[in-house]
Amino acid sequence: MKKKAVAAMSGGVDSSVAALLLLEAGYDVIGATMRLVDNADLPPEDPARQTRTCCSLDDVTDARRVAHTLGIPYYVFNFVEDFRRQVMDRFVEAYCRGDTPNPCIDCNRYLKFEKLLHRAMEIGCDCLATGHYARVGRSPSGRWLLQKGLDASKDQSYVLWSLTQEELSRLLLPLGGLTKAQVREIAEAHGFVNAAKRDSQDICFVPDGDYAGFIQRRTGRAFPPGPFVGLHGECYGEHRGIIHYTVGQRKGLGLSFPQPMYVCAVDAAENRVVLGPHEALFSRTLRARELNFIAAEDLARPTRVRAKIRYRQQEQPAVAWQVAEDELQITFDEPQRAITPGQSVVLYDGDTVLAGGKIVG
Repeated sequence: MKKKAVAAMSGGVDSSVAALLLLEAGYDVIGATMRLVDNADLPPEDPARQTRTCCSLDDVTDARRVAHTLGIPYYVFNFVEDFRRQVMDRFVEAYCRGDTPNPCIDCNRYLKFEKLLHRAMEIGCDCLATGHYARVGRSPSGRWLLQKGLDASKDQSYVLWSLTQEELSRLLLPLGGLTKAQVREIAEAHGFVNAAKRDSQDICFVPDGDYAGFIQRRTGRAFPPGPFVGLHGECYGEHRGIIHYTVGQRKGLGLSFPQPMYVCAVDAAENRVVLGPHEALFSRTLRARELNFIAAEDLARPTRVRAKIRYRQQEQPAVAWQVAEDELQITFDEPQRAITPGQSVVLYDGDTVLAGGKIVG
């Protein structure tokens, strides 16, 4: 009997080709798009609000047309309320405490690999497939592994660090061994309408890039001004509210200095933004919580790893160890720029993801 799989189809070329490859591998495939964002959640003045975001109306149309081309059933699942609670509200709460979140990781964690996988199983499917550039493997002990995609320029293992053993056991990643160029060639050869479609770049619920405006609309709150301070408590002036700033930021401070100054910390408790010179952004250590271990049960002893603190960064040599049940400490061989609370750190052993977590300091 054929295995049944739900192919998560965002309307982009990657997920469309993933669905095709599943069919060619002999799966019984159902296409599905998650409806995540309602117009009420988007900037009212944005004329492109229905077309420019991930999983927009245009994306649904593209996904439906590809599903029709493939001859597979296609559904749109309404997860708007779940997305508001698990992604938008977490995004807002993070900024309000001075952190800088990555909402795409929360979307993967709570929507795609929790809600959508659960829905797939409810409708009788065995597994879920996505268009991520990463691979699922198995260790000799039987433990499920998450590994980098073979196209280093497109590898997305960083944003998948929260996958559990149960989720990995039901996950298919058909693009893990392909390059982006190969994926586009496959799409063109099959006449997909989205073969040349550009990848989505914006946060889907903030298409205009105005994070502070979104947070103010979502909370109905005003965020009061407070002091810009130096590394030793010097007062430099007044900021516009902490939600306008993130670690490493240089532009938009509204101040003039003899040398470039950067945001080194956002102190929500004291409503302060701490500024310093570029060299003050560098640190060798970080702590992480909300941990997920993939390749091993834990890191109970100091372990040599390569660690990555942002999506586009090349992983860096470091030592990691678990200092508490839900806390990792990581010391890099070389100082790293702008280690940012709220972002994720992911640990690698070669191409294999060992673990990941949220940076807390």
